[in-house]
Amino acid sequence: MEGSAAIIKCLKENNVDTVFGYPGGMILPLFDALGRDESIKFILSTHEQSAAHAADGYARASGLPGVCIATSGPGATNLVTGIATAFMDSVPMIIITGQVDSDLLGKDSFQETDIFGITMPITKYSFRLRKADELVVVLRKAFELANTGRKGPVLVDIPKDLFFCDVPYPKYNLQKRETDRPDADFLICAAEAQKKILQSHKPIIIAGGGVIFGQASDELRKFAEKYNLPVVVTLMGIGSFPADHELYMGFAGLHGRKSANCAVAEADLVIAIGSRFGDRQTGNITEYVNDKHFIHIDIDPAEIDKNVHSSIGLAGDIKIILALLMQQKAVDDLAKWWNRLNELRKEDDFEYTGAYDVPNVMHHISQTINRGDYAVVTDVGQHQMWAAQHIERFKPRTWFTSGGLGTMGFGLPAAVGIQIYYKHDRRVIHIAGDGGIKMTGSEYYTIAALNLPIISVIINNESLGMIRQLQKVFYGTRYFSSEFKYRMNYAEYVNSFGIDTYDVHSMDEFVEALSNAIFENRPKAIIVNIDKEFVEPMTKMDCGINTFIKF
Repeated sequence: MEGSAAIIKCLKENNVDTVFGYPGGMILPLFDALGRDESIKFILSTHEQSAAHAADGYARASGLPGVCIATSGPGATNLVTGIATAFMDSVPMIIITGQVDSDLLGKDSFQETDIFGITMPITKYSFRLRKADELVVVLRKAFELANTGRKGPVLVDIPKDLFFCDVPYPKYNLQKRETDRPDADFLICAAEAQKKILQSHKPIIIAGGGVIFGQASDELRKFAEKYNLPVVVTLMGIGSFPADHELYMGFAGLHGRKSANCAVAEADLVIAIGSRFGDRQTGNITEYVNDKHFIHIDIDPAEIDKNVHSSIGLAGDIKIILALLMQQKAVDDLAKWWNRLNELRKEDDFEYTGAYDVPNVMHHISQTINRGDYAVVTDVGQHQMWAAQHIERFKPRTWFTSGGLGTMGFGLPAAVGIQIYYKHDRRVIHIAGDGGIKMTGSEYYTIAALNLPIISVIINNESLGMIRQLQKVFYGTRYFSSEFKYRMNYAEYVNSFGIDTYDVHSMDEFVEALSNAIFENRPKAIIVNIDKEFVEPMTKMDCGINTFIKF
């Protein structure tokens, strides 16, 4: 079997029905094979970075590896930001890159780049193929690695001549992966964790993206309900716990709710589930760990004790671990703690006045789309934080954002991949700032060409809002290179791709535009022209997470 045909067969074997990418000379044999096979849908992006983000979005929505392909040299290097984004957020992806012919390797040939070496730090594993008979075995291994344990991107770099070689296609002996049974030491740690939970007077759960990737949202809810535990979520954990649940305290972190951050600060026991204690979550780590006990549950043993030391670490399948921790009888004596938490809730309730500002815009989006089944995808910046604060999510895989790498330009191409996976079952609301749109806005071409019913909301404050906010806080209000003095007409820009746009300048106009956009099931864009603002609250990262910056 020819190498390119073997790859197509292997993709089908792993239930791949959609591939994202951009063509080039060294990958053309695979494109030719894809063109002759109608069972796999190919999505042509306008840039390789966007192809990677779209595959990433598809993976986040489906839970299965997203697949993207590109040629050698600049095609491969253009994927790097997308690969790093997926790596930081533990998203399973298969990246296939074409490479110059085997006999040209190492000779600085046209469009030759060592993408294997470049991506080693940002992939779960990278393969550099040299022998044709390894092709199928390596590709199968790539899928296994990407989608087991802590998930992540895996790259396979293939010289062009191997696509034409006659390669063996060995029988696939699919073996069911047995779940590791807890050993004696693990059971001792679990017993100690149960004891800590029952003895604690002020416990709290921090739920991260690992809950969603581990498909453990139901188990999290049952665990919290059994022990009457308050739950806060990280940026990546939004949607892992229903926002309307009585135990839900909201989004915590740098721009999280005051009540959520203060609750974590006052807790005597933090139960972190699928969260790596990132700096945007903890702030000053010394202040964060002060007078607290920690239970850390994560699929990746390397995360235990990495950022927060002396925790009770339970590494493994989150669903299994939570089931194990629920074996003890609950002793509910948390009345004083809940009285305090409810006081905190009252102190930071947002007042939605209907004024024309971003928090009220986000609140209206939330109130509108919560009546239906929608997915929210954000880019990176101020709008991302406002969306996290004010748009409520009730189900996993309905909130998508770049958390670890913080990649501007992620939102629009990721929305493409997510909408393609959900088809017409769940509509995507894409939210971005004017800065991010300048980076990957060409994907409106893809959206229009495929008639994807994405509603894109562009927050146009004629600035890089988050950079401007940091310049105010840390650089004496010296706004350099963060304000766009040359105006751009985003409505005309998006409309040039054939997408209907609404250029709004008031709350009434926005309400009408969103209603019209939802009514028609096709691509729409709303440009929210708005004044420059600052995201509040904002914690002082060099202090405790319950210390806030005043604007």
